[in-house]
Amino acid sequence: MTRRSLAKPVGAEGIALHAGTRVAMTLTPAEPGRGIVFRRTDIDCTIPALYGSVVETRLGTVLGGGARARVGVIEHLMAAIAGSEIDDLEVVLDGPEPPILDGDALGYLSLIEKAGTIEQPMKREIVRVRQPVKAVSGNASAALIPANARTFEFEIEFESAAIGRQHYAWTFDRESFAREIAPARTFGFVHELEALKSAGLGRGASLENTLAIQGDRLLNPQLIRLPDEFVRHKILDALGDLALAGAPIIGRFVGIRSGHALNNQLLRALFSDAENYSREQAG
Repeated sequence: MTRRSLAKPVGAEGIALHAGTRVAMTLTPAEPGRGIVFRRTDIDCTIPALYGSVVETRLGTVLGGGARARVGVIEHLMAAIAGSEIDDLEVVLDGPEPPILDGDALGYLSLIEKAGTIEQPMKREIVRVRQPVKAVSGNASAALIPANARTFEFEIEFESAAIGRQHYAWTFDRESFAREIAPARTFGFVHELEALKSAGLGRGASLENTLAIQGDRLLNPQLIRLPDEFVRHKILDALGDLALAGAPIIGRFVGIRSGHALNNQLLRALFSDAENYSREQAG
């Protein structure tokens, strides 16, 4: 179980979800032990993809490293990186976010597959959950429970009949990630998007990259790829957020109506006490 990186650089261009500007991104191989890092060439900053670097979670997971050094909406890309079991990688951007592409992890996964992967001359590290930890906010919660595999269980419930109550459980492996989780697109409510756009955010969201809900109706049902796609996307988000642990977490994640804020609080709770976890070499 050695560390993995890309075999060669690979790039893509597209629209940033919130900024609405065109962004060029290059995924670049990194040396063993480097981890995942984001580098913005437009403001010359580098930020490690770690839970302690998270500075905002309201409209996606945002990494920060100073007054202007920010990279937003990283969770879909991080899910693809984690789903490919990539350990060392530099993400080079000339703007504030990775391009949203199709609003899922599948576009990023296709880039990684195009580049190919290589084994690194260093053992992979894992984080094993040793005792339960939980983050709670109102009727929402996120928990990590000791288990012998990487498993995810999520439940959501919305008043809109377009979503309703959905539940999904999934055990991690690369093949099922590509098939069952990566294609699940992000979603949003039209009235919320209108408010975001009036505040200068969500400018890159469209009916081509976001499942749009108005009242009890899905406006673009032709984009649906999977049954229970909404809850599967929440698992995609959780996988990306938990990848900010810096190593794969061996344990059972249970999310109930949780989002990026609780996912980050959960990692902070996990690492707040050395009794909660152990770091081990994979194998």
